Amino acid sequence: MELLKETIQQEGRVLGEGVLKVDKFLTHQIDPVLMQKIGEEFKELFQNEGVTKIVTIESSGIAPAVFAGLSMGVPVIFARKAKSLTLNDELLTTTVYSFTKQVSSDISISNQFLEQGDKVLIIDDFLANGQAALGLADLCQQAGADVAGIGIVIEKSFQNGRDLLIQKGYRVESLARIASLHEGVIEFIEEE
Repeated sequence: MELLKETIQQEGRVLGEGVLKVDKFLTHQIDPVLMQKIGEEFKELFQNEGVTKIVTIESSGIAPAVFAGLSMGVPVIFARKAKSLTLNDELLTTTVYSFTKQVSSDISISNQFLEQGDKVLIIDDFLANGQAALGLADLCQQAGADVAGIGIVIEKSFQNGRDLLIQKGYRVESLARIASLHEGVIEFIEEE
């Protein structure tokens, strides 16, 4: 997706090997025009999969997931990292490790929103080691839902997340695949 790549080049900042900061348009401040285009692109990629729900993880996956849900006309569910008084029973729960934050977190979804027979599109902002996507897929499996695919806004292709997800049998579609962040230069994998 050329618009996304251009925005990453213009607004993204490499903070070190493997770390890309995109808080000007995705992870802190949201560019709604770009998010709308991202939502439309995910619809185009997954329109023939019979998606009934979109699942993401709080917090940076919510914006692209909501715009994809709007484009596809399906509900969006986000796994919560912190339990609240209102989210306390009949939870599907799993543990995921965050590469960026270097911590493990329990994530949960109420089983009243994710049901057996749902066809789920998992959407996340980044794919690095694949742990968030695997955790979300685990929640879907606990509910008896099928994972129709995994949509990623930005993939760090120099890490093993894609391979791990594909080995598990998941379809992975990334809108921008980064080959390298070496010495502060963002290099993309060009898709055919």
